[in-house]
Amino acid sequence: MRYDPLKSGLGKFFNRNTITRKLFFFLLDLLLLRAWYIKREIRKWARQQKSSNSTNILDAGAGFGQYVYFISGLSEKFNVKAVDLKEELISDCTNFFSKTKRAGRVTFETGDLTNFVEKENFDMILSVDVMEHIENDRKVFSNFFTSLRPGGLLIISTPFANESEADMEENEKPFIEEHIREGYTPGNISEKLKTAGFSSVETCFSYGFPGHLSWILSVKYPVIIYNKCKLLFLFIPLYYIIVLPFCLLLNFIDIKRENRSGKGLVVKARK
Repeated sequence: MRYDPLKSGLGKFFNRNTITRKLFFFLLDLLLLRAWYIKREIRKWARQQKSSNSTNILDAGAGFGQYVYFISGLSEKFNVKAVDLKEELISDCTNFFSKTKRAGRVTFETGDLTNFVEKENFDMILSVDVMEHIENDRKVFSNFFTSLRPGGLLIISTPFANESEADMEENEKPFIEEHIREGYTPGNISEKLKTAGFSSVETCFSYGFPGHLSWILSVKYPVIIYNKCKLLFLFIPLYYIIVLPFCLLLNFIDIKRENRSGKGLVVKARK
């Protein structure tokens, strides 16, 4: 199943002006359960930032820039650098943020995370659904460690995979075609992060049964419809009117409970 064509189409549609772009961010934050988890962790971290000095944050794999928008809105002392491999996304984000009051505190840069290092420059690094796309993940984890200041925090959202899926053979095809690997196990990603130098690693499951059911209804089915017949996609707004209230309830249940397993992992690592 391919997400990129749909993501590209949505980006072009909502990138018409600042109003539609902000609406896009709102819809992403509403529909995607991972945004609920990530924003919760970012808020926890932000409340602990008592320093009067400016705080530097790296969004590693910024995508549409929705987390950059969220973080930069939490405090005027937060400076955010966003890096992504896709020039089109970087150009769109630069254009959008240049029209906001946050322009002076936000910068976007095209870059490969396997080569991106800024020694001890960041207080927090965020990487949302990126690492499953990168083959040389150990190099990226090492770069993250080098780029964090002492005491800095790394927050990662990534799919959960069982032991056989976490280290796929080269001839195996992942469920999401753009993925290099299906995801990580808590032990698998903890080992890699500690080898990179991180002193402590915490993991928790996201997308438990309620969240996964919400994902099937609100993300998987619409993507399948889009890939099979773009004309049918015109009926998606009506579809969401029917299923959205139920999906939001499922997301709320998922984030409020302690999932013993799930389809996603939220990882926090300290330097």
